[in-house]
Amino acid sequence: MIGFGLCVAFSLCAVQPAQAAEYVLKFGHLANQQNVWHRAALRFKERVEADSGGRIEVRVYPSDQLGGELDMINSIQLGIADMTITGESLQNWAPKAALMAAPYAFRDREQLRRAVEGEVGEEIGAQINQRTGLIPLTWLERGPRELTANRPISHPDDLRGIRLRVPNVPLFVATWQALGARPTPMAFSEVFTSLQQSTIEGQENPLDLIESGSLFEVQSHVSLTHHVRGWIYVVIGQRQLERMPQELQRVVREAADEMQRYHAELFEQDQQRLDQTLRERGMVFVEVDQEAFAEQAREAVLGALNEEQRALFEKIQAL
Repeated sequence: MIGFGLCVAFSLCAVQPAQAAEYVLKFGHLANQQNVWHRAALRFKERVEADSGGRIEVRVYPSDQLGGELDMINSIQLGIADMTITGESLQNWAPKAALMAAPYAFRDREQLRRAVEGEVGEEIGAQINQRTGLIPLTWLERGPRELTANRPISHPDDLRGIRLRVPNVPLFVATWQALGARPTPMAFSEVFTSLQQSTIEGQENPLDLIESGSLFEVQSHVSLTHHVRGWIYVVIGQRQLERMPQELQRVVREAADEMQRYHAELFEQDQQRLDQTLRERGMVFVEVDQEAFAEQAREAVLGALNEEQRALFEKIQAL
């Protein structure tokens, strides 16, 4: 009888549902499941759920499942979602965020790191928080944007009126005009066909988009212009974070730090893989006169920035 009682008790325990989390964070982003951003987001989820003892559940939604970047920002503000990964799109609310992807703002990765982790990053993060109600938890480095074409381009003189696809961003249009190209704003989804049909002759993007867009099939050269070095933020709604007790807020922030460290490892590996893969696909990598590009673009870049953005640009240049 005792055995039967124990068996019944054990059975009842066995079928009890797991205790529901006290807090659920909906974390949506644009990257696909193979992207290093998503893999880093999964590390964040693991750490938060483990270190909170199950009190916080993180639900990660890749590939724009909860909406595009601007949709996600609006959803967080409305309390429908909680977290996302976002970059210079934040300039729609916080103009200083434009410096997260300004052409020739940064000479190298070390200067970028000093800016993001120093006074420049504090200024941008504070304005984002004040204007959007989002808190940047951590930052992730992005691959630099490079120029592709069907001929080597190592100096601005080599552009010679090339028809170049650029995103529909006035700063980018002005920069490439100053460099001698004929910039053509166009959605990325149209780039492959436009290159194939010679509607455009070149484009500029990070290596990961050059690979994922199969641009190696229609472009032969990658010119290492590094014309945009930048970063993105992992953000959370301030209301969503502050509704948690301090010990759980600390768990979230520490997990975000771990997410950044893990992403840095993945990023290094992925940049090396992309370089090797594109070379194997037949693309020729071209070293360029980066000082000549930066000098010729400078006036156009400054002219496209407003007063507070120019002040921040100059502060970056002085680092």
